[in-house]
Amino acid sequence: MIQQIYPSPPHAYRYELHKDLHFAAAHYIPHESAGSCQLVHGHTYFADLTIAGDELDPAGFLVNFSTLKRLVHDRLDHTLLNDHELFGEQPGERMPTTEVVARAVCELVQAHLDTLPNRPRCLQVYLRETPSSYVIYRPGRECS
Repeated sequence: MIQQIYPSPPHAYRYELHKDLHFAAAHYIPHESAGSCQLVHGHTYFADLTIAGDELDPAGFLVNFSTLKRLVHDRLDHTLLNDHELFGEQPGERMPTTEVVARAVCELVQAHLDTLPNRPRCLQVYLRETPSSYVIYRPGRECS
């Protein structure tokens, strides 16, 4: 894992948790403006999830780190993202660009967090696709 300091969104929560993880996945962007990225190719994605909240669960966790790994790594690792139910080939909103993958990871994590009694929030997904390219996704107020 790349040792790095990630930007953090401002918030008033008492706890802020970061989970670094990676997953290897292939994708293609079926749009003429994607150039060579229209062809199937792969990346080792590096992600940092920022989770925040005020209350811990009975075990003393905001959320268990292993749960976050299971939700993201175990679900996306060694897959073709275009075949995944989180993505699609419709222009824009669901094609597995780095931006859309970051948003989908946030939505996936938040859907699980919404089931927890302590109600933590996914404030940010930092997703690095290559050594020189990354996206930061922060959900709007309607999601937090």
